[in-house]
Amino acid sequence: MTGKGRKKRTQDKAATRLGYNERHAKSGISAPLPDIETFPNQYKGYEITIVIPEYTAICPKTNLPDFGTITLHYKPDKYCLELKALKMYVHAYRNVGIFYENAVNRILQDVVRACRPVRATVTGEFAARGGLRSVIEAKYPA
Repeated sequence: MTGKGRKKRTQDKAATRLGYNERHAKSGISAPLPDIETFPNQYKGYEITIVIPEYTAICPKTNLPDFGTITLHYKPDKYCLELKALKMYVHAYRNVGIFYENAVNRILQDVVRACRPVRATVTGEFAARGGLRSVIEAKYPA
């Protein structure tokens, strides 16, 4: 293989044809966000659905805003999510550069860490961009 061939492969791993790279892919995954507070659950055997229609974040590639609705459905165990804290947590995304897929998975990860539910699903329904509308869903346990 020539030197040029090796260089091309290295560039291919560094960025896609459209210019996406590892920095874009990891953007926002470890961004500092407010804690999600909880309170002790008093009952068993029920489920909670929370719809958050005002999700916004920043696309790490274009720096344009992303808009969507996040739906959180979970079965609490010992703790329930405190809604004001959850609202502050989700609104903090407005300053974070993060892809849809990462945001949905990060939200699920942080919810599970906060309240240790029996099960949880986070669904992100994002506004159409370029004629495409994305719906991302992550579940715990996987």
